[in-house]
Amino acid sequence: MHVHLDVIGGIAGDMFAAAILDAFPEYRSELFDAIGLLDLDGVDCQHENHSDHGLTGSRFVVACDEGGHHHGHHGHRHRSFGEIRSWLQNTSLPPDTCARAVAIFTLLAEAEAHVHGVDPETVTFHEVGAWDSIVDIVAAAFLIGRLGLVSWSVSPLPLGRGRVSCAHGVLPVPVPAVVRLLQGFSVADDGVEGERVTPTGAAILRYLDPGEDRAAGRLAREGTGFGMRRLRGLPNIVRCLVIEEAERAGNGQIATIQFDLDDQTSEDLAVGLDHLRGLDGVYEVFQSALTGKKGRIVLQISILAEPMAVERVVDACFFETTTLGVRWHLSRRKILDRSLYMVRQEDGPPLTVKIADRPLQGATAKTDIDGVAHMAGMAVRTERRRRGEDAGLRRWTGAGHGDGR
Repeated sequence: MHVHLDVIGGIAGDMFAAAILDAFPEYRSELFDAIGLLDLDGVDCQHENHSDHGLTGSRFVVACDEGGHHHGHHGHRHRSFGEIRSWLQNTSLPPDTCARAVAIFTLLAEAEAHVHGVDPETVTFHEVGAWDSIVDIVAAAFLIGRLGLVSWSVSPLPLGRGRVSCAHGVLPVPVPAVVRLLQGFSVADDGVEGERVTPTGAAILRYLDPGEDRAAGRLAREGTGFGMRRLRGLPNIVRCLVIEEAERAGNGQIATIQFDLDDQTSEDLAVGLDHLRGLDGVYEVFQSALTGKKGRIVLQISILAEPMAVERVVDACFFETTTLGVRWHLSRRKILDRSLYMVRQEDGPPLTVKIADRPLQGATAKTDIDGVAHMAGMAVRTERRRRGEDAGLRRWTGAGHGDGR
């Protein structure tokens, strides 16, 4: 699956979350459950329908009482990177959501540190340190993980014009930290005033590391996320286009998940790999023996899976095996047109014949080995019975066949 972000009005954390939720409304309850794990007093989240400039979509609204308290911390807007990171790591968030949220904040801290000439650990967030911005980033982190291993692309980003007031005073648009985060991205100037890409939006994009080209395939879904500001003569939206890539066109994707083991018994591992092989979205599980450090025999496990199933399969790998780390990547694949034919037998399972259409060769056929093995077994038993009738039962040795088979 491929997700293209069409940045029309701009992009911020709430606009990103709204666009994804508009395309995948089935994730709404799961997201709100995850946000509930933050246990924030005085914070209320809503995903609501919205329309502007003749377009309809949705907004992700986080209403906060910044004067409230949470776990003994005052709801102030100025929070250090270290404070936010420590707080996130001590919440009940799923580990993968927490790790993504921390990674996005780390990108922000590094950008701010570069701009102000300080160490990232000493960076203090002002507007981004408010609870609504923190929730926006947590929501983005959750939704990115929920989508699984997908490819991303983004349209040229509107730079905006003018100046914006913030804790550091009056700054040019885009603000310096955003300029730092967007290095390497294609940008455009449509002449519309105002801040178009916020620091949270820029950090999310930098984390996604999207390409510029949309994938070819079938347009499966779309979502429109509105921002809180109203722009003059332009809808303030980011549009999410979900494209299912056409495998038969040669540009399908498959995920390869790998990890190594040297401390799990073969019996236990065999059961775990069978469980992994039976997961939805898993095509096949392989293992191969390698020589690792200290001359140890290491088993390398490789799993082929659907890209959207990666997060779920990785969690299962940690549950079913003793591995402490898993790596994965996307690969292109091309699948030939194929069809199955069933040939019934009088005694035993039907023969399954797979017909494939190969370039430069035409159609080829291959019979499933289980059916062939059954037919071979039937032939052997028939021959044994015949020989038993003629010359008594003898062990089948293949005698009389010149090749000994």
